[in-house]
Amino acid sequence: MFIREDRHDDGHFSTRSVHAGEPKEKPFGSLTMPIVQTSTYHFEDTAALIAHMERKEAELEPLRGEYGRYGNPTQEVVERKLAALEGGEGALVMASGMAAITATLLTLLSAGDHYILTDDCYRKTRQWSMEVMARMGVSCTLAPQGDYQALEEAIRPETRLIVGETPTNPYLRVIDIPRLVEIARRHGVMTLIDATFGTPYNIRPLEHGADLVVHSATKYLGGHNDLLAGVVIGRAGQIKAINELNNMLGAVAAPHTLYLLLRGLKTLGLRMARHNENGQQVAEFLATHPAVRQVWYPGLDSHPDHEVASQLMTGFGGVISFELDTDLEGTAAFIDALELPYMGPSLGGVESIVEQPALMSHFTLDDAEREALGIRGELVRYALGIEDTEDLIADLAQALERVPAALLSTAEGSDRE
Repeated sequence: MFIREDRHDDGHFSTRSVHAGEPKEKPFGSLTMPIVQTSTYHFEDTAALIAHMERKEAELEPLRGEYGRYGNPTQEVVERKLAALEGGEGALVMASGMAAITATLLTLLSAGDHYILTDDCYRKTRQWSMEVMARMGVSCTLAPQGDYQALEEAIRPETRLIVGETPTNPYLRVIDIPRLVEIARRHGVMTLIDATFGTPYNIRPLEHGADLVVHSATKYLGGHNDLLAGVVIGRAGQIKAINELNNMLGAVAAPHTLYLLLRGLKTLGLRMARHNENGQQVAEFLATHPAVRQVWYPGLDSHPDHEVASQLMTGFGGVISFELDTDLEGTAAFIDALELPYMGPSLGGVESIVEQPALMSHFTLDDAEREALGIRGELVRYALGIEDTEDLIADLAQALERVPAALLSTAEGSDRE
């Protein structure tokens, strides 16, 4: 856990991505922060141990390690950097994005409390809220995304927290954070924003008044599809409380994971600029293609939250969701015809990843359940990587042209049988 004493950091985004949080002089004269691969730290003598414990008792930032579950030198550097990028007083990196959100909810809420969750949210966050938190005596209300009147009407005397995502998955809805914060503060309620899809490069909820922000660092922050981590960033007291709980939960990130995350953060600005460029141009291409029924991307005028996104975001990211003018089988044929992206879950890496939610993230649900969530068979979520835009569009064009042929071939095969 890192708590900032000085909230002012010099330099623009990429300069902070490279240098913020890191000492100029590192062990052994290393240019990069070394991996400290140890679970336990020893003390030179009893005096050193007592000095460490007294500093810990006074809740001062430790000068050295004690035990791996309580922190790691690489972890502290990553947390300093993320706090600087988000503009928070403190940051805590954990083992995954879900670890960050669940530990935060467990810290902030107790039996008898109530919180509000926007309904267009990550399905595992909703499942945790409606099933696990409910077993602990904490109730949760789902509020329609973008309906601020309904959200305010859902507030009760026991409401402690409003949780939202921006942009959301898969329809990239963007919360009007200042409006949400105004409602919450008027009722004495805290706000927590999952900004995984936005990243600190495109949107910084703390600057708009949110109390806490969480990220799945597995996605854009790591950026290379090779690690699992999560982070929560906010005010010092809140981060300290979450850290105390996580010391018991043990959802810590491993030293090598932290090193990979630190490396990924240094190129975040460069990567996000390409993700934003690819997202905007590919969305515009898809929006005019006759085989595409609808496109969801905040950078398009047609998106329901385009105006809010334009006010709050510096770019709109690399994730696009769209529906084809076909059915589930035709959509599967389209995805199979794509050559550049990998088919799989997740997003935010340098490689493009595509999925058909009805057959992946929502496969276990029946048609009625998927329809209730707005997940139709012809929906595609495309997480664009940093490949050249022209190649991505050319690949999409050839796949869209081959879909009718694939459907015709399937039908002819059935007739022959």
